[in-house]
Amino acid sequence: MNKNELRKYIREQKRHFTQQQLGEMSFRIMTDLMSHPRVQEADTILMYHSLPDEVDTHSTLDQLLAMGKKVLLPKVISDTEMTIHEYTGPDSLVPSEPYGILEPDTPELSIVNCQLSIPLVVVPGMAFDSKMHRLGRGKGYYDRFLSRVPNIYKIGVCFPFQFVDEVPSEPTDILMDDII
Repeated sequence: MNKNELRKYIREQKRHFTQQQLGEMSFRIMTDLMSHPRVQEADTILMYHSLPDEVDTHSTLDQLLAMGKKVLLPKVISDTEMTIHEYTGPDSLVPSEPYGILEPDTPELSIVNCQLSIPLVVVPGMAFDSKMHRLGRGKGYYDRFLSRVPNIYKIGVCFPFQFVDEVPSEPTDILMDDII
């Protein structure tokens, strides 16, 4: 299966689950994430604000804030680039144009500063495999960003049906350090 075929396959698999079932799976995944030693140790975590078809991170973002952690979120600014912003709570999110995706409305953080201060990133994906390969949505945002911060610990999160035998990979694809 090539990358586009695998993305199509995963989208078809998602249709077999109700939002409630996805929510229950998300709860278990986020519970495992919150007990991960790297999450417990990190003072700053780069997360993502989940889309409806991704592992739900919404309540986890606020849990991390309540634990006193600095939470960062990406913001898509072009077809090829994302920037990093601090998440200070649900009020710091605004709908982006043109899709209405909630993104942070806080000042951009410098990548140089981020490289020095972000020990952990939690990464969404369409599919993952046991060799730590990740398949994204196809734009390469995370691969480009992660290639600029090579020392950051990367935890991919996915629903069980998104963990597959093999994800097609290329030299520019960044491997995860762990997958939940």
